[in-house]
Amino acid sequence: PCRDFLPRGSGIVTRRPLILQLIFSKTEYAEFLHCKSKKFTDFDEVRQEIEAETDRVTGTNKGISPVPINLRVYSPHVLNLTLIDLPGITKVPVGDQPQDIEYQIKDMILQFISRESSLILAVTPANMDLANSDALKMAKEVDPQGLRTIGVITKLDLMDEGTDARDVLENKLLPLRRGYIGVVNRSQKDIDGKKDIRAALAAERKFFLSHPAYRHMADRMGTPHLQKVLNQQLTNHIRETLPSLRSKLQSQLLSLEKEVEEFKNFRPDDPTRKTKALLQMVQQFGVDFEKRIEGSGDQVDTLELSGGARINRIFHERFPFELVKMEFDEKDLRREISYAIKNIHGVR
Repeated sequence: PCRDFLPRGSGIVTRRPLILQLIFSKTEYAEFLHCKSKKFTDFDEVRQEIEAETDRVTGTNKGISPVPINLRVYSPHVLNLTLIDLPGITKVPVGDQPQDIEYQIKDMILQFISRESSLILAVTPANMDLANSDALKMAKEVDPQGLRTIGVITKLDLMDEGTDARDVLENKLLPLRRGYIGVVNRSQKDIDGKKDIRAALAAERKFFLSHPAYRHMADRMGTPHLQKVLNQQLTNHIRETLPSLRSKLQSQLLSLEKEVEEFKNFRPDDPTRKTKALLQMVQQFGVDFEKRIEGSGDQVDTLELSGGARINRIFHERFPFELVKMEFDEKDLRREISYAIKNIHGVR
């Protein structure tokens, strides 16, 4: 059976990242990381839990949060796959959303899609200009060669009469190495009318087979094909990135083993160990102090002048005024300078 458990509605529905792990299993159930002891067999309850957990962190008035919800779905009807559902880009804040909502969501998305080990699913509706796609634009920022990006074109059934997305789906307009896949999802009306997912998939298949612009590529379109492609390409991508990941892990392991070796004969009361630790602390203090004076430290004070900037200001702004305000007798000053010059020369 097909399961429908992701919240749907108008406006921004996904307000926290949802990390969804699909795991092939003989039995069908779902579990959340935040309530791991409970197994959900009713998928309506899964949807309700996603909504409740979202509201628990973000509030009920459209707020957002980068803290992810982790959900695992075990089923005999799925392929092994991990998906991360991210909020859509909102430009105008509503409800409790911050004024910089667009930038917050973009930062949140970039945190996930910047990882070299991930594939990017750039979803764009067919009834908008592909050149203006926020999803493709952000994907291009972190994947300029289009090596990790798969284009997904939705709402093909809502395009103006006489227009189609054939050039896009044939990868001619804005080419991606992994190409584009078209899908036709249920409308909000279909969801409200409780249209079965199986019936929706059959309608999607019929749409591609009967449409003159898409029938020649119908076997490479649709949700089931997208699922297979994602599983296959993710497997291949993991296989490609595994050697570099293994190399990185081996390097970290060698580094840790070296540290462990240093502490094998560690004795807390060893005076040489204490001396070494003290010297390292003094050396680190010197480095930190120098960075503070030069203004090249990791933390930058945004509330007041500090470190080298403050010293600079005192010398160039305050010090000259303080000198001018000083009262002294020029004759006495010359005599003092004369004695100072003679005294520093000693017997020479």
